[in-house]
Amino acid sequence: MENPFIIIGNIPEKYFCDRREESKKVIRILSNGGNLCMISPRRMGKSKLIRFCYDKPEIADNYYTFYIDVLHTSSLREFTYLFGQKVFETLNTKSRKAFMALVQGLKSINAKFGFDPVNSAPTFSLELGDISRPELTLAEIFACLEQADKPCIVAFDEFQQITKYPEENIEALLRSHIQHLSNVHFIFAGSERHLVTEMFLSSARPFYNSTSIMELHPIATEEYIPFVCKWFKVYEREIHENDVLKIYELFYGNTYYIQKTFHEAFINTSTGGVCTIDILRQTIDEILEEASDGYRQMLSRIPERQKELLYAIATEGKAQKIMSASFIRRYALTSSSAVQAASRKLMELDLLTVEDNVYYIPDILFRMYLQRLRESSISFLV
Repeated sequence: MENPFIIIGNIPEKYFCDRREESKKVIRILSNGGNLCMISPRRMGKSKLIRFCYDKPEIADNYYTFYIDVLHTSSLREFTYLFGQKVFETLNTKSRKAFMALVQGLKSINAKFGFDPVNSAPTFSLELGDISRPELTLAEIFACLEQADKPCIVAFDEFQQITKYPEENIEALLRSHIQHLSNVHFIFAGSERHLVTEMFLSSARPFYNSTSIMELHPIATEEYIPFVCKWFKVYEREIHENDVLKIYELFYGNTYYIQKTFHEAFINTSTGGVCTIDILRQTIDEILEEASDGYRQMLSRIPERQKELLYAIATEGKAQKIMSASFIRRYALTSSSAVQAASRKLMELDLLTVEDNVYYIPDILFRMYLQRLRESSISFLV
């Protein structure tokens, strides 16, 4: 049976909730030759929105589009490899002319050429080890896109990751290429707000004032609640508006976790049945259990003092003055210097975020998992 609450892959327009104004803004900026910086917490729907805009006729019919998630890269070489790999894959399916121009333009790499007798076409493959001079390879990729027979849109998701590379001046290197491109437009998306805003809004940084800025906020309840109720009804099920609101508030409007909950709750509700609060509670328990193995492994690699601070902040939900004597005493932490060192490391690992001197765990489900560990009988829906 078709599930209207899609969590994997592209979302057809009829199942895409709201984001009307946001998608119009993205398309307007890009189609007018601008670049965009998109900021939002993780799993708020950045990648889905980008792909949704890519599928719109005004983009799909007129541009080559590329989406690259750089979160798990750790160096310029990995960044270049991932970027190049995506460009190869996309152009190979979209335009043989542009693809061959790319292959011929990449002179700095030791790539592998071949011939596919089934399709009677040349083949080309790239491995990470083939890239020995990433700065030059990157310049060649940009040059090929600039010469493509259609304009290009490149989305770098979790773009703030480049600030953690060991190489120096990566921002300046990328900016030096990007500022001269007229056939390539960019979306720089990021979830670590303090890093992204510093990159694009600080006058001391290379990308200062180079893009339009868009912050992605939770979908409004007046849009999301009717959306959920409508699709339950279309598929001959029922759910009460107040129960949808409870899930929305539980996850603070986080798009992915709300969608995941209703995806599973839809499965757990029989045709002709009602999705009750008990079904929703069971669904959340199942989602937590599904995620628990990964979270346990993550915690096993975290030193004790960092773990203690995570538990303390999870208990608070959102914590202020975490280095104060009262906070340290309340959670039996070691010292303010130990808390400072632990918080710095946890923020480097993206397990902790601070905004306006308020500390919180950005992964809401992980926060709930820690809360349940501290109090095994806790119920998240009452």
